Amino acid sequence: MVEVLWAPWRMDYILGPKPDACVFCLPEDTHDDRARLVLARGRYTFVIMNKFPYNSGHLMVTPFRHASCLTELTPGEALEMTRGLTYCTKAMQEAMRPQGINIGLNLGEAAGAGIAAHLHFQMVPRWNGDSSFMAVFGETRVVPQLLLSTYDRLLPFFKGYHATVTS
Repeated sequence: MVEVLWAPWRMDYILGPKPDACVFCLPEDTHDDRARLVLARGRYTFVIMNKFPYNSGHLMVTPFRHASCLTELTPGEALEMTRGLTYCTKAMQEAMRPQGINIGLNLGEAAGAGIAAHLHFQMVPRWNGDSSFMAVFGETRVVPQLLLSTYDRLLPFFKGYHATVTS
């Protein structure tokens, strides 16, 4: 028997208005970082929560500069992205206590990138029994925590964010 899990919040994303500007091109002003779900900013990159998460604690690491492919990144951007993924892994493990983490990057629309014009690594915390990773893409997720509650839970683990590349 097939069970149906309702996730009406996804319809806001599917049918909702799409912004004219890139959602990953942030202003320098940090005043609205909580509303934007930005957890940390480095020199070249930042960490942001996914507004339409596959699981509670779903993070993304992305460069400030608009780039659509890894080959377009400067060495500093590439290094800071890697450091950011490492830092986020530790923060996610401490804050969310997942039993695993999926980390992925979809380059190009054909590869599944929802926003192909601005690359971003996805980090999805996983727990045994939550579902297989393919079910995540089948839109059968139940996210048990409010976004801002998850933000507030993760934020203390980013107070000393040290992925920044200084040279």
